[in-house]
Amino acid sequence: MDQVREAHKSEYGKDPEVVSSTPGRFHLIGEHSWFFKDKTLSMAVDLPVYVALSKREDSSLKFYFSQLDDRRKTSLASLKFRKEDRWANVVKAMIYGFTSGGYEVGGLDVTVYSDNLPSAGFGITTAIKIGSAIAIRELYKFACDDNQLLQAVERGNRLFLGVENYNADNFSALYSKAGSLILTDNTRASYENIPFHFDGKTVLLVDARVPRLSVWNEEVFHQPENVLLIGELKERKDSAYGGWQYEENVTEVNEVLSIVNEETRRRLLCVMREHGCVLEAREALVKGSFGQFARAVNKSHESMRDLYDCSCPEIDWLLKRLGQISPNIDDPRNPTNCGRITGKGFGRCLYAILNTGDVAEFKKKITEYERIFGFKPVCHEVLPAAGARIV
Repeated sequence: MDQVREAHKSEYGKDPEVVSSTPGRFHLIGEHSWFFKDKTLSMAVDLPVYVALSKREDSSLKFYFSQLDDRRKTSLASLKFRKEDRWANVVKAMIYGFTSGGYEVGGLDVTVYSDNLPSAGFGITTAIKIGSAIAIRELYKFACDDNQLLQAVERGNRLFLGVENYNADNFSALYSKAGSLILTDNTRASYENIPFHFDGKTVLLVDARVPRLSVWNEEVFHQPENVLLIGELKERKDSAYGGWQYEENVTEVNEVLSIVNEETRRRLLCVMREHGCVLEAREALVKGSFGQFARAVNKSHESMRDLYDCSCPEIDWLLKRLGQISPNIDDPRNPTNCGRITGKGFGRCLYAILNTGDVAEFKKKITEYERIFGFKPVCHEVLPAAGARIV
């Protein structure tokens, strides 16, 4: 925190008036299912993003990203999206989110400080958004509750950036608790924090550094007719978390999905299985059963790989080696380690949750991966972190 204050003072010649801290994040299961109003399980992590603000006497807006040594500027009168402004557009979007809602914002000096860049994924872009939003609210003492703040974030996303607004992203950045996972119910726009207490386990986030090339356009899959089709397979069940689950009768599922092509059928099946994996993982967390939790995670990656087509050979290679470390020979149904590709788009990142004693062995596999594939991965050891706050 001292570093962001020093960076801001060095850049602008004055101390920041407000500094926010927001965690990074990754989604464990269900990040591709928001369009179908399903559920997403996420972890906020101790990869903090700091946003420092101070008021200006004019209407200028100046932006500085310390680690990039990058500077951008505009004014309130000419506030608009510019492709070349890259990361600064995210902060501008939050300013727009407030001003478009009737809040009065003046000129600002802004410093973003993060050892992890937005290009790495890990929820860094969302952290800049939420951190900027709560810092602006605090700086101007807006009479603005969290619901109104989230509405400002949504206006910034949809109207300024022209991107979707994901509740799971926003909730995990804002409402997560230390030592917990957060489960977003996209049907109800609600969330639940669930303690994540598996002794002797370590969580690793790995950017495999594979070039981020999409093999298919996910937006094509997000069609209202697919929502209606898969909606036929949702059945009310009071005993299930959230009050419903997908149809499990294979004959019924095949009959309903018979009207779509094979690619769409596989991806709809993946969405259905993802929902089941979220429910299974939640049950395992409540029971404290790591074996059941690991099964849900590994099953989810298999669906991502085989049905949704969003994995890649390099990620699959790493996760296969993870599964070969300390296998549970006596009870293969309860693995001791688990992992999965992560990211709403087709980013080449994975997470691994493994025995602390196996971390060194897995890092050897990462070194071997670098030698074989030629990509230099970055590995972070992380802990579940609390949501955004003013510091």
